[in-house]
Amino acid sequence: MRLAKTIRSAALILFVASAPALPASAANVEQGRRLAGLYCAKCHAIDKVSPSPLVIAPPFRTLHQRYPVESLQEALAEGIVTGHPSMPVFRFEADQINDFLLFLKSLE
Repeated sequence: MRLAKTIRSAALILFVASAPALPASAANVEQGRRLAGLYCAKCHAIDKVSPSPLVIAPPFRTLHQRYPVESLQEALAEGIVTGHPSMPVFRFEADQINDFLLFLKSLE
């Protein structure tokens, strides 16, 4: 019993310690906005009011209603291959992922 509790505690500590820090600065959010404009705005609305240019592509401001945007971190690193049918495959670097996620969080 005590060993199981210790293992659960250690696993929780490792999980929390491995979670990336997302320092929220205006520069990071703006860089995320630039990435969204470059890679995503042809299909997705990347602001708080506009409709998506591609009807089947969800506006970024609604993504947090579907799932926590932090859950996109792994997909952005490995290359998103799902989404809407015409979505291209792309991969972000670690600093780009943090900036992009901060931008998405700013739309909530």
